Amino acid sequence: MAMSTTHKISADFYDDNFQLIAIHSGLEDYAMTYAINSNCQLHLKRIENDLKFDKNLSFSVFEWDDEMNDMCWTLVSNKCVVEEVVPSDGLFESNTSFRTNHLIKERKEVDYFLKIDAGDELKLEEQVRFINKIPKVVTAYPLETQTLKSKRNLIF
Repeated sequence: MAMSTTHKISADFYDDNFQLIAIHSGLEDYAMTYAINSNCQLHLKRIENDLKFDKNLSFSVFEWDDEMNDMCWTLVSNKCVVEEVVPSDGLFESNTSFRTNHLIKERKEVDYFLKIDAGDELKLEEQVRFINKIPKVVTAYPLETQTLKSKRNLIF
């Protein structure tokens, strides 16, 4: 009688399988993508669906599946500006305020994350050096995924 074996792969197995570069820059997402594509020889394209958490909360995502090197590159915005209408009492018109939400809340200072899913450990230093040469990038650096409490938001 054959016994069946069930293999369970824990979610954490996938968690540490990607590397991250944190990018600080005031560039718009499309300009950031263009600059990274030019400087790092990538081919990131905006994916059809943004990363959505609810109807008001969505983050732009640009992706490139580099099949030749068995790597997937994903640039995701860490910021989402939500417009809120603040009702007023009578005399004044309602005010509109803007609130910024973050994909990775404990890293509010980061504007973008470049996520690299690679079969092999990739040498990030070279990519970080290229990104830091982009004129409007304040700084870019590798980020330890283990240190992020909300890293689950980066798994999609």
